[in-house]
Amino acid sequence: MEKGPFSVEWLAQSSRGGAREMPGESRPCPPGSPRDREAAERRSPGHGAVPAGAVPGRSRTKFSAEQLQELERSFREQRYIGAGEKRRLAAVLNLSQSQIKTWFQNRRMKFKRQTQDAR
Repeated sequence: MEKGPFSVEWLAQSSRGGAREMPGESRPCPPGSPRDREAAERRSPGHGAVPAGAVPGRSRTKFSAEQLQELERSFREQRYIGAGEKRRLAAVLNLSQSQIKTWFQNRRMKFKRQTQDAR
């Protein structure tokens, strides 16, 4: 039987950590080794700036006073935003529709907390 990359012998060796590397594959480093730390740093941009469990992505949006004023005004009129209003606000405030949608979701949760705390 051939000792190729998917043979029984190869699988047995790989479970003991003695398998040959396949071309183009990288072998896992022992935990705590300098090479392991370097690999971890390459995987996590910011070198630990992202809290554990958080998904790295966009940075937090800092809304201007004018943007917040317009978003709050729109929220007072209607807590749930429609597609047309979302497009209009996105264009007027120079934000993405996704940012508008997320702001409204967060604002509804804040409103819910405030009303529950007031009781």
